Amino acid sequence: MKVSKQARRDGKTLFNACCVGGILNEDKVRQTVGAVIAQKPRGYVGTLTHLQRLVKLDLARRSARVENAVESSPAQMEAIKAALAQKYGPGMNVTFWINPALIAGVKIKAGSDIYDGSVAGRLAALNDTL
Repeated sequence: MKVSKQARRDGKTLFNACCVGGILNEDKVRQTVGAVIAQKPRGYVGTLTHLQRLVKLDLARRSARVENAVESSPAQMEAIKAALAQKYGPGMNVTFWINPALIAGVKIKAGSDIYDGSVAGRLAALNDTL
């Protein structure tokens, strides 16, 4: 479905209104969507579609997946969380996974960025160059 320019502008305005201190507030999003549905202004479906897209992009940008070959210590987890918060801002949702296929090292996927410091990743890169 193609969204009009006005619906995109309205969706972005609603999205910005739902952010508190640069972080998306889920309660405000629910209230906003409920209010828009109750009022049913002209083109509200396009506006809500664009708002949904912006919310999904923000959630993806604010989530990180950390894969490690062995279980990380609590100090390592806090250091990784602090580094991600410093780079991407506050409100990061960080999940930790154990992936023995990495052999050693860490692989971090934060939003659309991937940081691969694993032995398996380096071996794959070496294999590609040969």
